[in-house]
Amino acid sequence: MKRLKAKSSEAKKQKKNQIIIGVILIIVMFGSVFGVIVGSFGAEKSIDKIKYNGFEFIKQSNFWVLELGNFNFIFTYNPNEVQEIETEVNFLNNYYDKPLYISSENSGATSEIVSNLNQIVLRMQNACFDENDCEGDLPLKTCEDNFIIIEEKNQTNIIQEENCVFIQGPQENLTQISDEFLFNILGVR
Repeated sequence: MKRLKAKSSEAKKQKKNQIIIGVILIIVMFGSVFGVIVGSFGAEKSIDKIKYNGFEFIKQSNFWVLELGNFNFIFTYNPNEVQEIETEVNFLNNYYDKPLYISSENSGATSEIVSNLNQIVLRMQNACFDENDCEGDLPLKTCEDNFIIIEEKNQTNIIQEENCVFIQGPQENLTQISDEFLFNILGVR
């Protein structure tokens, strides 16, 4: 048989349970808020950024982002990770709203150039600089056009000849050299 309990003792027990549940919920809520606050302090410290010649580069998802005006430029390397190369190249405004042609032997370097200059130029297209090395139906372009030629060479160079830029170096360094070219046309170097 079931024991009979007074309504007052059952009400006390119910009230006690409600208070215990309420206290537990308050502890969980304060713990959550405290965790968010402490976590946000840690997040601010973990933002990786560098300043270089007055430019601020912020690391996001393994890339370095430079915000200039309405444009975001994204690099694999920051200026401290790239060898400085003495060169004189045209600045970014020489590419603005004009077609740009590319001939490249390195997909990483090409990707670096395309992702950054595509937001500036009128359009981009693969092209050939030398008709003897031209494969497919690519147009043949000269240094009268804005043309970037990325090629594997033993020596590292960035050379501007008329409207052509030759980005040259060992295969494994071409992405870094392309970033160096971009730093130069953006005025970072």
